[in-house]
Amino acid sequence: MTKENDRDCTPRPALWNSNYLKVWIANFMLFFAFYLLTPLLPLFLRDTFAADKAMIGFVLCGYTLTALAVRPFSGFVVDSFSRKKVLLICYFCFALLFAGYYVTGSLLFFAVVRTMHGAPFGATTVASSTMAIDVLDPARRSEGIGYYGLSNNIAMAIGPSTGLYLYHTVHDFNLLFTLSLVIAFAGLAIDSTIKCRERQPIRKESKVSLDRFILLKGWSEGLCIAAFSFSFGIISTYIAIYSQEVLHITSGSGTFFMLLACGLILSRIVGSKSLREGKIVHNASAGMLLSLCGYLTFSAVPNIYGYYAAALLIGLGNGHMYPAMQTMFINLAPHERRGTANSTILTSWDLGVGLGIIAGGSVAEHLGGYSAAFWLAFAVNAAGVLFYFLHARQSFLRWRLR
Repeated sequence: MTKENDRDCTPRPALWNSNYLKVWIANFMLFFAFYLLTPLLPLFLRDTFAADKAMIGFVLCGYTLTALAVRPFSGFVVDSFSRKKVLLICYFCFALLFAGYYVTGSLLFFAVVRTMHGAPFGATTVASSTMAIDVLDPARRSEGIGYYGLSNNIAMAIGPSTGLYLYHTVHDFNLLFTLSLVIAFAGLAIDSTIKCRERQPIRKESKVSLDRFILLKGWSEGLCIAAFSFSFGIISTYIAIYSQEVLHITSGSGTFFMLLACGLILSRIVGSKSLREGKIVHNASAGMLLSLCGYLTFSAVPNIYGYYAAALLIGLGNGHMYPAMQTMFINLAPHERRGTANSTILTSWDLGVGLGIIAGGSVAEHLGGYSAAFWLAFAVNAAGVLFYFLHARQSFLRWRLR
């Protein structure tokens, strides 16, 4: 047997090792606890505090903005200290703050608690995604990044649907707060059992540079991600109220999220093979175009058919686009800056979502209702796609390290 045949017969390292599986499940629980409440909080603010559309957007964006503020520092901390310790501390704070929703007796106090909750969420997601990369074999890393995102997507598939079902069944927000609290602490318990190698911290540098907090080579890719998440922030935040007030479907947003997540899951499974083969730019390009078609369908076909078709298209597109873009960020960074690379893409995502929530609420309130807000989502998404094809794609190919 030739040496070439020997290499062909060498077994591939396992993808689903025990530590990767633990990180995957714990991340699923983190996002399930998050998505359980996502479509319900606008209803909670409207029904409990009589908040209007603009006020709902203003209050809810606080969560995203604090997550955005801590992302760059989270990447630096994750690269500088024990990743497991950072992950457990941040996850504990995230889980604990669900208890704060029990005592929000005023709109102001709710806004404070919700805004505080974004900080540990932002830090935990950076630490968790970096931990997932650490416990993967390098030969399976690109593929593993794609499958890791399934934990978010499956949580998106069943979290909003579960929350809406429970709400329409028992009409008790405290039950939902309790469920999120318990699930988050269960995820923390799983993460505490992860076994990982202790790394040497990054070497001390004489001066602090911006590149220690933000991956500067990825600025153009980050701008694209911000544009795409701007659109997603508008859709995901206002879909429940839009379903009730415009389309007159009481439980349609649960099905919308289910179809969205089915598209995400399917495209990640299919796209992981392409990522393994190195077709990063191809996956990103195809995903962006699919998502753009989805946002156009949602805005241009304002009925139940366009509503559900758009969910599937957006899911298929984002499922191809996001893991490819995350792989781009990882490939632009040296190994000791993986935390910074992860925090940069998540910072860009949070920036877009936060701006989308604020802009969507303001446009819906003052400039033509939800239809105008969704057309704004399409326009910003189209601008991001255009910028990617004109500049960001070439920038990645020029600066990639591997």
